[in-house]
Amino acid sequence: MEPQFNTNTLDPVIHGRVRLGMMAYLASVSAASFAELKAKLEASDGNLSTHLRKLEDAGYVQVHKSFNGRKPLTKVSLSDKGRTAWIAYLGHMQSLLNGG
Repeated sequence: MEPQFNTNTLDPVIHGRVRLGMMAYLASVSAASFAELKAKLEASDGNLSTHLRKLEDAGYVQVHKSFNGRKPLTKVSLSDKGRTAWIAYLGHMQSLLNGG
């Protein structure tokens, strides 16, 4: 029996261009600033904020807000739950690439 090819079980929180890019980038660094993510993903402030909120609401990222002098600084990192979800997502993608 061949494995079933099913894209419907891909994590919808991760599977979107900006969120997918954010998860991939955050998996490769310990943390990233909002400005860094914005530049890497070529996203607008509003678009990035919306996608960041979705990942935060799912518990996939942690957002740390502070100040650098008087300037606000937002740092984002993957949570343990986010790293687990990312690894599961990659495993599912690998399964799809292998035909199942």
